[in-house]
Amino acid sequence: MTVNTGWDVLDAAHQALREAVDGVPADAWNRPTPCEQWTVTQVLQHAAGDQIAFASFLTGEPGPGENPFAPSGTLAEEPRAYLEAALKRSATAWAGVGKDAEEVPTPVPPNKMAPSLGAGACALDAAVHAWDIALATGQPSPLTPELSKELLEVARSIVEPLRAYGAYAAALELEPGDEVAELLAYLGRNPAWTPAAP
Repeated sequence: MTVNTGWDVLDAAHQALREAVDGVPADAWNRPTPCEQWTVTQVLQHAAGDQIAFASFLTGEPGPGENPFAPSGTLAEEPRAYLEAALKRSATAWAGVGKDAEEVPTPVPPNKMAPSLGAGACALDAAVHAWDIALATGQPSPLTPELSKELLEVARSIVEPLRAYGAYAAALELEPGDEVAELLAYLGRNPAWTPAAP
């Protein structure tokens, strides 16, 4: 059963990631992605690990069993089940966060944020990796203009310090006007990325 987080942007991002993973063809898990040097499986592992990391900061429960920034590329279980376990932990943790809380702990520096920004940071991670997986496997972009506009506001609040850690590449120059492309470019992703021909 899908758990509703109570945070619309996060629910939308979780659904985008879920649908992207559902749409991966059986023979596509080792394809390259917009995340250089990572396969589709590795992006899934990273995205799932990040969701568990957010949950563990909120609840104090154990974090991901594998380093999300060094994914092995091998899953011990079916991809959808693997993802759902992570999304359930994240959603359950966020469902317990009151909207009137002053701040919540997060794995993203400065490690404490207003609840709405923390939920947005968690959503940004899920949604952008949904795009990575979808584009790598020939699916349409799961990012909508509405979701991208909201996530761009979040990104502008949290991303700059993370670039120094390699979490995001330098922003790309882009004329404003297309919300989806603007978000991707700000995160250092080429909005026109396509898989290399085999």
